[in-house]
Amino acid sequence: MSDYGLNIWGNSNFTIDGGKLCLNSDFKQPLVDIIKEIRADGVRGPILLRFPHLIKKQIVEIYSNFNRAIKEFGYKGKFHAVYPLKVNQFPGFVRNLVDIGEPYGYGLEAGSKPELLLAMAYNKYGAPITVNGFKDKELINIGFIAAEMGHNVTLTIEGLNELETIIETAKERFAPKPFIGLRIRLHNSGSGLWAKSGGINSKFGLTSTELIEAINLLKKNDLIEQFTMIHFHIGSQITEIHPLKKALIEAGNIYTELRKMGAKNLKSINLGGGLAIEYSQAKESSSRNYTLKEYANDVVFLLKSIAEDKKEAEPDIFIESGRYVAASHAVLVAPILELFTQEYAEEKLALKKDNPPVVAELYDLYKTLKPSNALEYLHDAMSHMESVLTLFDLGYVDLIDRSNGEILVHLIMRKAYGILGNKQEYSNFLNSLGNAQERYLVNFSIFQSLPDFWGIKQHFPIMPLERLDERATLSASIWDITCDSDGEIEFDNQKNPLFLHDFDPEKEEYFLGFFLVGAYQEVLGMSHNLFAHPTEATVILKDDGGFEIKDFIESQSVIDILEDMDYDVVDIRESLNERVEKSNLIGDKEKKHILGELYLFLNDNSYLKTIK
Repeated sequence: MSDYGLNIWGNSNFTIDGGKLCLNSDFKQPLVDIIKEIRADGVRGPILLRFPHLIKKQIVEIYSNFNRAIKEFGYKGKFHAVYPLKVNQFPGFVRNLVDIGEPYGYGLEAGSKPELLLAMAYNKYGAPITVNGFKDKELINIGFIAAEMGHNVTLTIEGLNELETIIETAKERFAPKPFIGLRIRLHNSGSGLWAKSGGINSKFGLTSTELIEAINLLKKNDLIEQFTMIHFHIGSQITEIHPLKKALIEAGNIYTELRKMGAKNLKSINLGGGLAIEYSQAKESSSRNYTLKEYANDVVFLLKSIAEDKKEAEPDIFIESGRYVAASHAVLVAPILELFTQEYAEEKLALKKDNPPVVAELYDLYKTLKPSNALEYLHDAMSHMESVLTLFDLGYVDLIDRSNGEILVHLIMRKAYGILGNKQEYSNFLNSLGNAQERYLVNFSIFQSLPDFWGIKQHFPIMPLERLDERATLSASIWDITCDSDGEIEFDNQKNPLFLHDFDPEKEEYFLGFFLVGAYQEVLGMSHNLFAHPTEATVILKDDGGFEIKDFIESQSVIDILEDMDYDVVDIRESLNERVEKSNLIGDKEKKHILGELYLFLNDNSYLKTIK
């Protein structure tokens, strides 16, 4: 049995009970029971489950760790956090986040006009709004409107031209003004896949020379009192703590220097995002080398040390760690449609009265395979398969012989999977297989639901929802239903194999869970082959041990997807109807039936149907 690295990436959010993956609550609700209740109403295809209690857990962990560190080190500044909307703007997440974060003063970060307007509509008054990214005068005007509405909003300057526009706008508008932040371009950068967000060649931020010029502009235009924050960002998934320490020292020294230059209202350092989560399912390939406690301790201790050394006020601390808050709240669950080698069943053998020697030998290997000879016979079978293919190319065996050879080799592999139990033999077995794997066809789109895997090979934890008290015997690869060969998640048999269970898709269901998909995946997902965002449901845990399904949103219909692509859906319907009516191949009764079928297909979602 395997827990699929649950103790590494799971953060105590899930547990295994009775062979099922369950929520780690007092009542241990099985995820498969939640899925089956949703599917009982006829829902098919992938389902995205949202768990608001996991959003709350992450927010509480962040605030409690920083507030503990502040108390422990006697830190005089305060702690604040904002959520970057770019990480996940879907309403099923954002509305829950805002309500859950209200007691903590948890705010929002915007990086565009629509995100800022969204923040202005949903952010709780008093909670901070920070505005990052490139800005034109319209966006800056919206920031001023936010301040005029009473929001605690800070416009973070990415370039001197933006500051000049703020100065111009401040002269044109009313008395309330947004606070001003300056994004600093640090020499130090982060680590991991997103490290290029920081460093001297970063896309964003002001150089030392530009910082000095910005301070002079603020003084000259009587806006120095609005300057309250400096901001830096060295990556959305900082895998190592050391680069953060170096960045904190650099930023802390810039903070004290700017205050000495007259920026006495500068009171906050915004660390941006970067607080990492653990995606790995194996200790050998960990995604981070620190804990949240260590992260909070280092931030508080280093900033306190620098401020004390330079005899300046200890700054308030802001973080924008959206990945840490959002990733774990969402689980994508998708059913297996097919095992590609399911066709290699014994009943499909078409053995002849006189079979070629190589096929006869394969049949004998299959029938006499046992624990004491399994590895040896597997080696023989793989060699014989090469012989079958060579003989077929030379014309010495026919297509039926080739089919029999393929079936027998896969039967031998399956039989060997089942009887090689100890670790040493299993390791040798996997080495013997090379890249041979069972291919699981999963009813989802990698491009829509796991775009970071397709784009940058970011790993996401994957595991079945049940049968976890049984040893999974098939080394697997995952294939999605798109018409694209990139729609595959491969696993290395030697380094990081994924083992799944053998089952018959025609007789039973088998669900895979894809975890930590709540950050970036939904907003980056693409409608490749016109597969839309999966059906989603928010799961609320009840005090009596049950659960409630809220905010159920079924995946878009085909006609809605086409409309999103700017097709004239009325024209599509009329064209289909006209072509059916004009067909000379069917009668009037059949035409009426077909028109009804087309109506149903257009109004159904694009994912495939499964049994039950």
